[in-house]
Order: sequence, then C-alpha cells, then structure tokens
Amino acid sequence: MREAEIERRTGETRVQVVLNLDGSGRSDIDTGVGFFDHMLELFCRHGFMDLKVKAEGDTQVDFHHTVEDTGIVLGQALSKALGDRSGIRRYSTAFTPMDESLSMVALDISGRPYLHYNVGFTSERVGDFDLELVEEFLRAFAVKGGLTLHIELLHGSNNHHIAESIFKGLGRVLDEAALKEERIKGVLSTKGVL
Repeated sequence: MREAEIERRTGETRVQVVLNLDGSGRSDIDTGVGFFDHMLELFCRHGFMDLKVKAEGDTQVDFHHTVEDTGIVLGQALSKALGDRSGIRRYSTAFTPMDESLSMVALDISGRPYLHYNVGFTSERVGDFDLELVEEFLRAFAVKGGLTLHIELLHGSNNHHIAESIFKGLGRVLDEAALKEERIKGVLSTKGVL
C-alpha cells in the first residue's frame, strides 16, 4: 500500500494528513472550513484514495493559512506515498462537467512543480470561503507534491459547481496518473528519474 502520514505545526496552523493512494474513496476531513472540507471529500471520492485531514488554524483571521498549509502537507504526503514513482503512468488529463461548468485538469507527476491556473470565478466567495484560496491550495499541493498541474475553466457560471468540477477533476487525474502500469519498468522518463 502506498501510504503516508505527515504533520506540520506552525505558529498559525497544525495540520495532520494520513493518505492511502490505493484506497476506495473514504475521507475523514475536518479543517474547520466547511466548503473546503466538501471539496477535499470530492477529491478523495473521485480519486479513489483514502484521506484523513485534521487541521486547526487561525480561522479567526481568515482561512488562508489553514487552506494553504493543508495543500503543503497533502503535497508532502502524496510525494512520500508515491516513493520513487517507479511504474506509475505519470500523466493524465480529465475534462469534468458539473452541470453548466466544465473544467480541464492536466497532470504530470514530473518532480518539477508548476501550476498553470486559468479559472474565472464569477464572485469572490462561496458562503464564507474566499475563492482565491482554491489557487493557493493548488499551488501549495503542486509544489510540495512535485506536480506539473494545468487547470482551465472552459465555461461555468455557478461558483460552487466550478470548484466542484476542479476538485473532482483533480482526483480523477491523480488516480489515473498514479496507477501502476506493468509495462513500465522503472520510471516513465528517458532520464531514468522523476
């Protein structure tokens, strides 16, 4: 089983993550940020991974530190669970509809962190959640996970649906890219390392 457990403590947050890449989509998420919890649950369910997240942060200030630090720890857990990345498919792209919204998420588990993010939400918030934090989470996750990640919103008007499309798509591409492929000996790279 490809599993990892990571904890991070700072003056602003305490985040614990337990990740099993070869799970069934079970989640136990408690970040203190309801909308974000919902997005992480979708990510797990559609990525067939088991994930436990417990985060405590300075949410009396805002949700920024909690969301970003969760991305950092989740990315670290992913990197640890993947190990040397031997035998994985590495690449995946998914177009994910959610009612009127459609996003494209493309992933390369490359070891070279990069985020291209072209998403236009139609307002600044969903409930009390600042939608700019979606990008902050994704950047932290990509950097600490060693991922090249491209996200484009093709169309959409309902901000909840747009975010759902992105997080479901992220789960889908991670599941496919992290799958082991018998034909791949070592890593899928002419360099011999990822």
